[in-house]
Amino acid sequence: MLGFYEGFPVNAHKIIRFATLISNKKLQQTIVQTVQKLNGEKLSLEEVAESSIPACIVIFEFGIAEGDTFNYLDLVETQKVLEKIRKAPLQIMDFFCAIRYYKKQNGKKTPLKFDYYMLRLTFNAGFMEINVFHERGPRHMLPEDIVNLIVNKVNEFFSRKVLKAV
Repeated sequence: MLGFYEGFPVNAHKIIRFATLISNKKLQQTIVQTVQKLNGEKLSLEEVAESSIPACIVIFEFGIAEGDTFNYLDLVETQKVLEKIRKAPLQIMDFFCAIRYYKKQNGKKTPLKFDYYMLRLTFNAGFMEINVFHERGPRHMLPEDIVNLIVNKVNEFFSRKVLKAV
């Protein structure tokens, strides 16, 4: 089933709830487009989290669940998901997020250990809940950093804040 990962862990490391002012359909479409745009984008760690590593580059890789696997959100997969949401919004959207870290020094990029997260977004009328599970890695970015990044990017799509923490 598209959007649902059968093996999602029971115990989340972080749960954050948001009130929303828009329909679940519009919110889900915006979230999918947001994480697809984040894929492969190079950001400095200082831009997205309180960093203990100077001159560190962060690259995100998001995938959406489909049964017992995750599909990388490229343009084709994104269109497939958007079409499914257009027909009927999903109750749950599960994402896998690999966060790659690279330290820049002396003009060279040195890879550091990566973080691997799973996110479960649950949608109800007027609110959304995000459960974050840290699978493995050094936690250079905390679960709330990932949530804040996505929420801030989603809110940038609109003229007013559509997601507010409750």
